[in-house]
Amino acid sequence: MRFMTSSDKPDRAADAPETTDAHTGVAALDWAAASADPQYRAAVVDLLGALAYGELAAFERLAEDAKLAPTLDDKAELAKMASAEFHHFEQLRDRLAEIGEDPTIAMEPFVAAYEGFHKQTAPSDWLEGLVKAYVGDSIASDFYREVAARLDSDTRALVLAVLDDTGHGGFAVEKVRAAIEADPRVGGRLALWARRLMGEALSQSQRVVADRDALSTMLVGGVADGFDLAEVGKMFSRITEAHTKRMAALGLAA
Repeated sequence: MRFMTSSDKPDRAADAPETTDAHTGVAALDWAAASADPQYRAAVVDLLGALAYGELAAFERLAEDAKLAPTLDDKAELAKMASAEFHHFEQLRDRLAEIGEDPTIAMEPFVAAYEGFHKQTAPSDWLEGLVKAYVGDSIASDFYREVAARLDSDTRALVLAVLDDTGHGGFAVEKVRAAIEADPRVGGRLALWARRLMGEALSQSQRVVADRDALSTMLVGGVADGFDLAEVGKMFSRITEAHTKRMAALGLAA
């Protein structure tokens, strides 16, 4: 999880906030102006730290998943995706350094949560690994896109850039649908697995936000143009709806 990590992307949940609303408040400012608020700055450092470690973990996971790949072509495809994730990590690491923050210190608070998620959701085979990357990472990406709509223009542009598709979504859909066509029984097992991933991803992300005061304050409106409780509900509805559409793309029941 990239907390979450990257790789979806049909029917992304956060398209509406980022493309249809005029930016107001902090979202209308650049980083130089917005970061004058120390609480906002702390929230962004947390956000970039979480994303950076998520991208690093995604790189490691894709490289590990490549070992399970059934063909050399599949191994090469995953290696290419892993490289893209590492490039995203480098962008976030360099941005943290540019604004005077130690990237390692910024990432450290999120290591345990990521490791916990990955231990709870270790795939047993190649197909489960593909579904995990597609479903788990997509939920995380949707969440970060929702948050990005409320960030300053410089940080928003960076966050959206590192959430860009690595190609994993289309690759996962192709491979999973082919496996189900070859053996329909696979579909039931993978559907249960995806539902478990959905629950774990949401619960872990909520725990991370709750543990970080600056992030939680930003999300509920104390900093920048945060969400009120009604908006939080709508946000999770959009994320759930996008998840259902991705499951359908995989040929699985949500």
